[in-house]
Amino acid sequence: MNGQAAQRDGRSPAEDYASPVSVRAAGEADVDAAAVLFRGYLDFYEVDIEDPDAPRAFLAERIAKDESLVLLADVPEAGTVGFAQVYRGFSSLSLRTAWVLNDLYVAPAGRRTGAGRALLREVLRRAREAGVSGVQLETAYDNTVAQGLYEAEGFVREEFHVYFHDLG
Repeated sequence: MNGQAAQRDGRSPAEDYASPVSVRAAGEADVDAAAVLFRGYLDFYEVDIEDPDAPRAFLAERIAKDESLVLLADVPEAGTVGFAQVYRGFSSLSLRTAWVLNDLYVAPAGRRTGAGRALLREVLRRAREAGVSGVQLETAYDNTVAQGLYEAEGFVREEFHVYFHDLG
């Protein structure tokens, strides 16, 4: 897939939006805060987790091994309300690095604050800085709020079918 975020008037999307949200990369000290949000994300998608410690362990391993980029969104007076997780990969079609924005979640207390938009824009900013060919993401068919955000930020719905074979 090769959808790309568009720039408007030569500006990056982050440059035309003022927000009180601050976004930072998560480190090992942030695993507990990130895990609470990750659990909220899994609950949102109705994923049954048998081991309640598994989401925290999963994130801790990704962060410790630098296997993903985890970003956290902080909102004044609300705290850490959102997270995004990006996996680095490659695009055979562009012969370059490509990123997959695998997870983006904002807790109910942080919604309508701009946290989701700030996370998305920070992913795109870092991707541009890293010389990435593009950022790919997926969302549920009925998650129209997220779809509206992605399209407003220049993501284009691809005409590819996504297939998955569950081995688990």
